[in-house]
Amino acid sequence: MPKVRRSKKSPPSGWELIEPTLDELERKMREAEIESHEGKRKNEPLWSIFKIAHQKSKYVFDLFFRRKTISRELYDYCHTEKIADKNLIAKFKRKGYENLCCLSCIQSRDTNFGTTCICRVPKDKLEEGRIVECVHCGCRGCSG
Repeated sequence: MPKVRRSKKSPPSGWELIEPTLDELERKMREAEIESHEGKRKNEPLWSIFKIAHQKSKYVFDLFFRRKTISRELYDYCHTEKIADKNLIAKFKRKGYENLCCLSCIQSRDTNFGTTCICRVPKDKLEEGRIVECVHCGCRGCSG
């Protein structure tokens, strides 16, 4: 089983509690990276990678901020080892961004009209029965 990449520095206490879940997510990430992309649209092969990266960041965020089961030292270790995305977690803390799928959905420079991505529009504001899918990450609505 592939291990989560780490530096020579030994991990802080509590690492053994989160290591199995992070190893499983890392294994899924490696499978997503080598998955065939034939017959898919240009950005579609990246969608599963974005989804798994979101899961890892959300997992660390929930453990530290919601459940308070890991220490600040272990939380900082996850940032320095790039296990969790620091910028995405910073957005999770803000009101309205609790379910944000990726950072490219809120960057206005990546869209045609200088706004946020279509997945950030609340479902009740869209036409009835319309299926929305983000071009960047494949999200079907992360505004809440």
